[in-house]
Amino acid sequence: MSFRPQPAPPARPNRSQLFGPGSRTELFEKMAASSADVINLDLEDSVAPDDKDKARANIIAATHEIDWGDKYLSVRINGLDTPHWYRDVVELLENASDRLDQIMIPMVGNAMDIYAVDALVTAVERAKGRMKPISFEVIIETAAGIAHVEEIAAASPRMQAMSLGYADFAASMGMATTGIGGTQANYYMIHEGKTDYPDPWHYAVSAIVAACRTHGVLPVDGPFGDFSDDDAYIAHARRVATLGMVGKWAIHPKQVKLANEVFSPTEEAVAEAREILAAMEEAKKNGLGATTWKGKLIDIASMKQAEVIVRQAELIAGR
Repeated sequence: MSFRPQPAPPARPNRSQLFGPGSRTELFEKMAASSADVINLDLEDSVAPDDKDKARANIIAATHEIDWGDKYLSVRINGLDTPHWYRDVVELLENASDRLDQIMIPMVGNAMDIYAVDALVTAVERAKGRMKPISFEVIIETAAGIAHVEEIAAASPRMQAMSLGYADFAASMGMATTGIGGTQANYYMIHEGKTDYPDPWHYAVSAIVAACRTHGVLPVDGPFGDFSDDDAYIAHARRVATLGMVGKWAIHPKQVKLANEVFSPTEEAVAEAREILAAMEEAKKNGLGATTWKGKLIDIASMKQAEVIVRQAELIAGR
């Protein structure tokens, strides 16, 4: 263990993030009533340029008028290379209610991008006397973003979450695909006459998870484009969950249930984790650092793994 242990991520469920355009107010009440852990109201890709101002006003009104319950409420602002982002930040923080929890920053390429947004957010918060600090989630969706992923994760105390944006990431990397997440038809190997489709996103997911875990940030998987294919969504979600991601975007309401199921530990997994913790506690009483449980060797590392599962279950139960 390093002399400086890795910090714990924010203690809140982030299994599912439901997205909706800020220009479609008829969706807001439905989003608030969903079982999503996080609501992302969008000012970026899903909003036409001529609708940006109206969408921003819609979201500000929604922070005052809609009961968002226990949802973590986030707004995706426009990219820093656009003329819209500064107005997104200023108008949101000057006029939105304290119900707003988070700003999502797209297309982040380095720590200086976070510094720029942080400086503006801090100035508005101080000017308006906002008592609840706004948190940040960033989207890694460029080659620069993945190259600088660790410095981005460490860029601000406001950082709470980091997502992988598949489509823009693929474009920035020059990947020969139009798919958004999942396996890709031309990314395959032939072994003994059988076709195997490995995961082309493995490196990016692992890099984001490592950076996030190092700096106490929640690693979140991004969108899966084919919302008609539930099985493929679940398969992709299970892969990234195995690698350490805590949740996934839902670009269609039906994906919320799928994400919640994948990123919630099963009753069997929680029971097993509690048994491992009990077995290790008994071993410690006997002066042992390891013991056997159901024919398997378990030790301090096993205890840490079990603690992750139990902690996750307790967070979900506490919602």
